[in-house]
Amino acid sequence: MKKLLLLVSHTLALGAGFGLGVYFLPVLIAPPPPSAAEISAQASMAAYTGQFRRDLKDSDALHWGEGTVFISARSIAFAGELAPGPDYKLYLSPEFVETEPDFNRLKPGMVRVGDVKTFKNFVVPVPESIDPARYDTVVIWCETFSQFITAARYK
Repeated sequence: MKKLLLLVSHTLALGAGFGLGVYFLPVLIAPPPPSAAEISAQASMAAYTGQFRRDLKDSDALHWGEGTVFISARSIAFAGELAPGPDYKLYLSPEFVETEPDFNRLKPGMVRVGDVKTFKNFVVPVPESIDPARYDTVVIWCETFSQFITAARYK
């Protein structure tokens, strides 16, 4: 019985440590976020804006975004906060997405713009081959865990 209790307690401790590591490691290794002045400069060039909100269908306590996103031909900037996590990618979608099934259904028509490496404000360059005017929604997706984080319609 004692061995079983030790096995269970050590397994729970290992699981909790792993979970906390997955959550906190991206925060610890994240580069400094862009300053308010950098975000303001990007916002002044924006052709479109949208809002990340916490109340989307698949948003929850661990997967959310809140703030304003600014879209221009050369960059996508964000003033606000995202729930921390690993391997966030920014996509442009031709339709609004707020659930994992929607994301998976629409993914073939989306374009991946780049990586999101900060959780308070970000600026992601838009490659010249991508025209944001052809899409209407910005989506943040966690590739590692196939988790919807947030989305904002901008057109």
